[in-house]
Amino acid sequence: MSGLVVLTLLAGAAAVGLVVRPGPVDEWLGAEPAATPTTAAATPEPTPTPVLMAAESDGAAPDPVAVKAALDPLVNAAALGSTVHVQVVDAATGTLLYERNADKMTTPASTTKVLTAATVLAARGPAHRLETRVVAGDEPGEVVIIGGGDATLAVEKDDKDLFPGAARLDDLAAQVKKALGGTKPTRVLVDTSLFTGPETAVGWDTGDISAGQVARIQSLMTNAGRVEPVHNEYGGDPRHSDPALATGKLFAKMIGVPTSAVAKGEAPESAAVDPSPSAGAAATVAPGDELGKVESPPMVQIVDWMLQQSDNVLAEVLGRQVALAAGGEPSFKGAATAMKDRLTELGLPAELAVLNDASGLSNRNAIAPELLVKTLALAAGDDQPALSNIFNGLPVAGWSGTLETRFATPRANETAQGIVRAKTGSLSGVNTLAGVLVTRERQVLVFAIMAKGGANAITARAALDKVAARLVACGC
Repeated sequence: MSGLVVLTLLAGAAAVGLVVRPGPVDEWLGAEPAATPTTAAATPEPTPTPVLMAAESDGAAPDPVAVKAALDPLVNAAALGSTVHVQVVDAATGTLLYERNADKMTTPASTTKVLTAATVLAARGPAHRLETRVVAGDEPGEVVIIGGGDATLAVEKDDKDLFPGAARLDDLAAQVKKALGGTKPTRVLVDTSLFTGPETAVGWDTGDISAGQVARIQSLMTNAGRVEPVHNEYGGDPRHSDPALATGKLFAKMIGVPTSAVAKGEAPESAAVDPSPSAGAAATVAPGDELGKVESPPMVQIVDWMLQQSDNVLAEVLGRQVALAAGGEPSFKGAATAMKDRLTELGLPAELAVLNDASGLSNRNAIAPELLVKTLALAAGDDQPALSNIFNGLPVAGWSGTLETRFATPRANETAQGIVRAKTGSLSGVNTLAGVLVTRERQVLVFAIMAKGGANAITARAALDKVAARLVACGC
C-alpha cells in the first residue's frame, strides 16, 4: 500500500474541520467564541487536507509470531466471552499479523459506523451539505417545511451547541417571514417524503427510543430528535415521539402560526429550488416558490460528530445519503443495499456484512473483522483520499468521544492513551473496537476486535482495551 497516512500524536487533534474540541482541550482553551457562524455558501469539492501525517518507522516490522504470543492470552480472557473475532494488519505493508475468526461475521454494534462513514464520504464527498427548505403551499399563507435529512439542525442561536455551527431553525424562520412580506402565515405543513419505509429498523429493541438511544428516522428533525440539545454517553437523551412534527411546531411558533395549524403534508409538485422571490413582494409568491433555505455543515463534519458521539440518528440519516447518491430508496433496506454496493465499488469484501441499519443498533447486523480492517486500511492509504477523513472523527483513547474515559484500567492500558484511535461498539453481551494505533517502533497497525458473550460490559471493554494497549507497548 503506497502513500500511507497515520496519526503522529494524539492523532492530529488540530485537523482541519474539527469543530468539537476533544476531551481536556475544551477546558484548556476556554469557552467557545460568542459569535455564531452564519450559514456558509456551498463550496466546491475540496482536496482533502491530510488528517494524518506520514509515519516513519524506527524499527523492524512486527513479527506475526511475536504478535500471536503477545495477544493469545489476552484474546482468551474470560471477560471477553465465549466468542472473539480479531484481525490485526500492518497498515504499511498489508501483512497479516494476527487473526482469529477474522472472516466470520458477528454482531458489530456501533463499529458498523466505520462502514457508514466510509460509504457516505465516498458517495457524497467531504464538502457535501444537506438542505432544509421552506416553500409556499397551495393556499395563501400556507408554508411547507421540507426535510432534507439534516438531523444536526439546531433550534436557535443559544442551543447549547450540541452540534456547533449547525444550521438553525430560527434563521430559516426569519428568511420565510421576510419572503412572505405582508402575507400572514396561516398554516405549516411538514414534508418528510425524502425518506421512505419504516421509521425503525429490524433488530432494534423496543426500548431504544424510550431510553434515548435513537429516534424515529425522519428527514426533518432538530438535534438528532432530542427534546433538549444534550448528549449522554449511554443514552438518556429523551427524544420526540415524532421529531418532524415537533420541528414543525417549533417553526410555527417562530413565524406566528398556532401549533394546532401544523400537519404532515407534501410540497406542491411545482416546488422550485431557489426562484429568489423579491423580499416583501408577497403577491409574486406562487405555490412551490422557495421562501427560505439553510444548509448543514459539510458532510465531513457530520461524519465527525457521528463517530465521536456514536450518534445513531446521524448514522441512519447518513446511510440514507448513500442510497440517495446511488439513486436508490432512502430507507433502511435501501441504505443497506447502497452501502454494500459502495463497499464493493471500493474494492472491499461487502459479502462479509449483513446490514439492517447504518448505526449498528440492530442486533441483526453481522460484520467480519476482515471487512472493518480492510476499510480502515483503505482509508489509511492514498487511493481514496476522501476516506482519510474517517480518522479525524474516530475517538482517541483517554482523550475524546466514546474513548474519553477508556484505557484507564488496568494501569497498563494507560500506555495507549492518545495513541489508539478507534470506534467503539456495545450492545447487550457484545463489545467491539476497531481502529488504528502506532506501536513503540512507530509501526501503524489496523485492528478490529469483536467479542460476544461477555457478562460484564465494563470488564469486557477493559479487556478489549488491553489487547490494543499490548500492541502499542510491545511493538512485537
